[in-house]
Amino acid sequence: MRCAVAVQQAMPERSTSVEAEKRIELRIGINLGDVIVEGDDLYGDGVNIAARIEALANAGGVFVSNTVHDQVRDRLPFVFKDLGEQQVKNIARPVRVYRVRDLGATAKTPSAAASPVLPLPDKPSIAVLAFANMSGDPEQEYFVDGMVEEIITALSRIRWFFVLARNSSFTYKGQAVDVKQVGRELGVRYVLEGSVRKAGQRVRITAQLIDAQSGSHLWADRFDGSLEDVFDLQDKVAIGAAGIIEPTLRQAEIERARRTRADSLDAYDLYLRALPFAYTSMPEDADKALGFVEQAIKLEPDFAVAHSIIAWCQEQRYMRRQGPPRSTTPVWRFPRVATTLPLAIAGLVIGFLDPLDYTTALDAFGRSLALSPSSALAPWLQLSHTGMARRERDSDPTSRTSAASQPFRSTEQYSPHGHCYRAFWAGRFEESATAANRATQAHPRFSSPYWMRAAALANLGRIDEAKLMAQRLLEVQPQFTIGSITSAPFANREIFDAMGNALRHVGLPE
Repeated sequence: MRCAVAVQQAMPERSTSVEAEKRIELRIGINLGDVIVEGDDLYGDGVNIAARIEALANAGGVFVSNTVHDQVRDRLPFVFKDLGEQQVKNIARPVRVYRVRDLGATAKTPSAAASPVLPLPDKPSIAVLAFANMSGDPEQEYFVDGMVEEIITALSRIRWFFVLARNSSFTYKGQAVDVKQVGRELGVRYVLEGSVRKAGQRVRITAQLIDAQSGSHLWADRFDGSLEDVFDLQDKVAIGAAGIIEPTLRQAEIERARRTRADSLDAYDLYLRALPFAYTSMPEDADKALGFVEQAIKLEPDFAVAHSIIAWCQEQRYMRRQGPPRSTTPVWRFPRVATTLPLAIAGLVIGFLDPLDYTTALDAFGRSLALSPSSALAPWLQLSHTGMARRERDSDPTSRTSAASQPFRSTEQYSPHGHCYRAFWAGRFEESATAANRATQAHPRFSSPYWMRAAALANLGRIDEAKLMAQRLLEVQPQFTIGSITSAPFANREIFDAMGNALRHVGLPE
């Protein structure tokens, strides 16, 4: 016990000069029991229980079994927290587990020292706590824990997250927790907690995402389903939750970056500050976004996601005829640099600016969805691109399902955007106008839906309404011309010529 505590007390000091991702963080579990000796090997339940307790421990923590606790509690000046009985793998009966708290404090003064505060990772960090089983049926524990494991797995596939392992976050199972304390002890900025309630074959899953630093709620929702197909339900809830949590955390990180002092911004903060401007897809805002991400590249030349935003902003300026890219480097160079990480954005930009390389664009979309099926951004961008190119058959069915079920605040204009093109080409002009209207409501400063709605209304014979949309378009994008869309390099010629003809009826400049 003394050795374990001494080791854990010494590790933070030894790691102060080591980069966060290279630090060694130990979990220690101790058990007292008989073992079987066979040559140089030790095995048996005594060893197995120690291994299971170690797996429950958090990084930097010391966890012990009740047999150890009973022997040392009155002999060593350590404070213990009772974590209750834990059912561990391959051990028939539950094991009572204790966590050593306030390392170095005396047992009689449990508040003498605070638990060590772990440093936050250099990217968004989240712990998914064990969901509470509200059904009163112990047999449902397997479903509840399996549900949480699926959510952890789904979140782990989002590469810009740091997701804490189940072994660490489940140490709080069955306890009433203070999320701020959880954040400090686990070294995470965000915590997801929830509950599962069962009635017959119906189940209701609630979840809430909390900022562990402020204690504020960022998002809460519920999912209803049937236990007839447990695995299908777990998949749907996990993908749905991850698809909503990703944009929610992205927005929270953007707000955090805005509150960061300008003189302490790092490359990641600069990238976050660029995102709201990049997502408007308008050249004036693209210039503002470029100012941030170009600073980020100077700090970190290999910051791939910043390169992708540069590519996207350059595309926005080029497609709206705002002149050549600000950089002397050819605009098509940037997607190649960025393809390694932000594949969805790379697919959009490559497809738009290099129509002869459409296969590479599709490959980028496919790889993006394969890496992170719950991504909110990829399905929007793929549907938008395939819709404008009239190649919907090339879009992954997964992306169509994801786009329909994932509300992404910053990019929700892209789904109706692509839908508008497909409906227009099929002659469903009312449907096209409705989709364009949804896009204008989602992002009033995004110009494309205005001329798409004007074209659809003109084909419906509603010329006065179409002219009104044309006026609003010129307010948003004063330099708009019909030629700027009919000569787009990526587009399906027939659909854009048809839109151009419709726009001539409402008086827009050639």
